[in-house]
Amino acid sequence: MFATELTVPAELITPPWWQSGWTIATLVFILVTVVGFAYDSIQKRRLTIGKLRASEERLKLSLWGSGDQLWDWEIDTETLHCQNDWQVFAAFPFDGLRQLKGGAPIHPDDLLPVKDALIQHLGGHSEHFELTYRVQAKDGNWRWVLDRGKVVERSLEGTALRMTGTLKDVNELFTAQERVRLFAASFTNISDGVCIYDHELNAVEVNDAFERITGIAREDAIGKPFRLSLYSEQFTEHIKDQLQTHLSWRGEVDDIRANGERYTIDISIDAIRREDGAVTHFVLSFADITLRKSTETELRRLANTDTLTGLPNRSYFQVSHSTLVRKRIHHALLVFDLDNFKKINDSLSHDIGDILLCQVAERLSSLLTAQDTLYRLGGDEFAIVIEDVNDLSGVASIAEEIVNILHEPFTIDEQELVVNGSLGVVMYPVDGDSSLELLQNADTAMYHAKYRGGNSYQFFSESMNQKAVQRLKLENQLRQSLKEDGLHVHYQPKMNLQNGSIEGIEALARIQVPHSGSLSPADFIPLAEETGMIVELGERVLEQACIDAKRWLAKGLFKGRVAVNLSARQFNQPDLAERIEGILQRTGLPPQSLELEITEGMVMTDPERAIRTMSALQRLGINLALDDFGTGYSSLAYLKRFPIHCLKIDKVFIDDIQKSARERNMVASIIAMAHNLGLTVVAEGVEAAEQVTILSTLKCETIQGFYFSKPLSAERFETFAEPIQA
Repeated sequence: MFATELTVPAELITPPWWQSGWTIATLVFILVTVVGFAYDSIQKRRLTIGKLRASEERLKLSLWGSGDQLWDWEIDTETLHCQNDWQVFAAFPFDGLRQLKGGAPIHPDDLLPVKDALIQHLGGHSEHFELTYRVQAKDGNWRWVLDRGKVVERSLEGTALRMTGTLKDVNELFTAQERVRLFAASFTNISDGVCIYDHELNAVEVNDAFERITGIAREDAIGKPFRLSLYSEQFTEHIKDQLQTHLSWRGEVDDIRANGERYTIDISIDAIRREDGAVTHFVLSFADITLRKSTETELRRLANTDTLTGLPNRSYFQVSHSTLVRKRIHHALLVFDLDNFKKINDSLSHDIGDILLCQVAERLSSLLTAQDTLYRLGGDEFAIVIEDVNDLSGVASIAEEIVNILHEPFTIDEQELVVNGSLGVVMYPVDGDSSLELLQNADTAMYHAKYRGGNSYQFFSESMNQKAVQRLKLENQLRQSLKEDGLHVHYQPKMNLQNGSIEGIEALARIQVPHSGSLSPADFIPLAEETGMIVELGERVLEQACIDAKRWLAKGLFKGRVAVNLSARQFNQPDLAERIEGILQRTGLPPQSLELEITEGMVMTDPERAIRTMSALQRLGINLALDDFGTGYSSLAYLKRFPIHCLKIDKVFIDDIQKSARERNMVASIIAMAHNLGLTVVAEGVEAAEQVTILSTLKCETIQGFYFSKPLSAERFETFAEPIQA
């Protein structure tokens, strides 16, 4: 049987659930929702990344703007990341921890502190790492940097894994801070007092020296206006006006300390201005110069005062006297010194001499009036200025009174001393137009009084000035003659009374001035002694005499010794014996053929020293003669100690020997005393046959004088001596 196929309508057929419309709609909705969420997430991620990038960019710009360098140290991998590298440093600072090799050097003094600070922080002993230290720049200089950092990651065991931080070039800031610190330290520790005022001159700050110098505490000084307590308000206002006009003021003022003590300060005030020129503050600095001013006053006093007598000294005289002359004030100038003061110093000691000068100053001061001024010019020289005087007789009376009051005995150490004074007087404007000329003329007058015997006064006159000019001319002639071989040596024979032979010769200096003739020994010998030229003159005479004597001894013209006079300056030379020994060696004259003549005055000035000098000469083999015996003040006690061989009787005793029994007896006593002491005797200045007879009767061995011969030149002496010694 055949089956029959049934047909069902399409609308009656049901599709699977997944193909249903609602299922598809649901799936589409889900898909759209997922896509929306994904898109939103992507957008948000993009936005976050954008913000992060912007933040990083801002951070980079901030670091770049600040000049800081950002560093990130991965400790476990030993990697150091740096951003924003500098141009001034070659690399990151090399501390041996964050960068194992290379890098810019850290200052040797700072390297250990950097390592210690890093190790302390890595070990968890500090919250932050922060340190300022020096790093060497590319130019080789050391620059200060500020290094800051912090560990940002640690392991579970606490080991530091990562550390980040910044490095900042703070060299300018640190240098500025150092300057500020230095200025602050200077302000605090400076020895000068400093006070800072505002623009209205009210104190806002003081330093330690201000408190120390003034004695005013800081809290008492702050806020107080500028004021000088010892000065008027007008003076303070004057200073303020100067500050407003000139912006500074300086001066020396006195002030009162807190304890009431007066002191002197050197003060300066200067304005501090802004860039626009407006004054904001004033700085007052001052130094305590009280001691300096006191010292200056004392130095001026000492500079103008004679320390021994307390009188105004020569420098003060020059100033005050020049002022008198400049103002054309009529006055008299009296200059004087003490006669033979050197003998007092030498014989009684310089201490006695000083006491005498003080007593002279006191005695003269009591004599003067208020318009008279006494000065000590130096040594024993004094000056008196009498102002507003024209009366010569009045000045003469004062001069006479001074001479008389000086002659009165002075008592020192219970012994009386009598001194004399020589005084020269000049009148202004009659005797000079300047202080120097007046002083020179007064000196001339004084020496004129001294040459007249001393113990007197003398007014200046033109004749005195002419003599002074003559003396200067003589000095120049003497110097020129010594320089141009104008010195000649003449010889005067010493005759033996027993056999008539030439016993010896005395060398005598003669000066020949080119184109002017010869100088008198009475003129040039004292001048040479005074100027010191006598040393050169004496040595040249001694050397020439030794040369001539050696030649004449070899010829047999005389058999004795050549005698040479020693001056006082020569005799006082400490190396006299060595000098004479050198001359003897150069000339070849035996020492025993030389005799040195020494005067009484020379040996009695300091007898003990003279004995030492004469003994040194005697040890050389040189004979010594005491010249001009009887005219001085020889002590017999010393005479027997002097190592001399001969006494020379001065001419003043020989002149009247044939007329005066007293003179004859005196000469006889000298000869007898000399013989008793084992000394030979030479009589000087013998000019008459009667004198020769008497001296022979008195057993005088040798005579010298015009009776036999005047001093002869070397050539004429040879002619004179040959027939006598033949």
